[in-house]
Amino acid sequence: MTVTALDPRTALVVIDLQTGIVGAPTQPYTGAEVVTRSAQLADAFRAHGLPVVLVRVSFAADGADAVPGRTETPRPGGALPEGWDEIVGELSGHDGDITVTKHNWGAFHGTDLDVQLRRRGVTQIVLTGIATSIGVESTARAAYEHGYHVTLATDAMSDRSAEAHANSVERIFPRLGETGTTAELLELLAKTHD
Repeated sequence: MTVTALDPRTALVVIDLQTGIVGAPTQPYTGAEVVTRSAQLADAFRAHGLPVVLVRVSFAADGADAVPGRTETPRPGGALPEGWDEIVGELSGHDGDITVTKHNWGAFHGTDLDVQLRRRGVTQIVLTGIATSIGVESTARAAYEHGYHVTLATDAMSDRSAEAHANSVERIFPRLGETGTTAELLELLAKTHD
């Protein structure tokens, strides 16, 4: 286990586990596996009185708040299905959870995530979600730059390809924080917060 500690005020930050994303093909874990493990962590954080932040990505119907700029990969066109941006049922509906809506890959830029965390005295975040190399990695980078201790639940996240997931987990995340499995984090949480 490479996770060495969880601060007294650690928050779980769940990235983009919403209906229009979790059903897409992902590797090395399915969306359902990521949701199940994230829900286990969320339940444990709630039971210890620690903050749970549910981050979702959404855009105005006309796309006016989408990130501009030229890219080599075409962006999906057309209208998004109704309800695509709703947090999945396994994670939603808990009083006290914080919901953050983002319009970028990362959850810090253009949102109140940093304010929400700092007001609660949070010094560390545990990240889960989809996609590892996009939303999760972008948020991890920003959290590191904001001075948070960053922990990444590597089996509670997945990507469009196993290679993209592995690149983040093996090459990027060790430079931003500590990594561990859901089981390791649940065990550490029980040891340090009971």
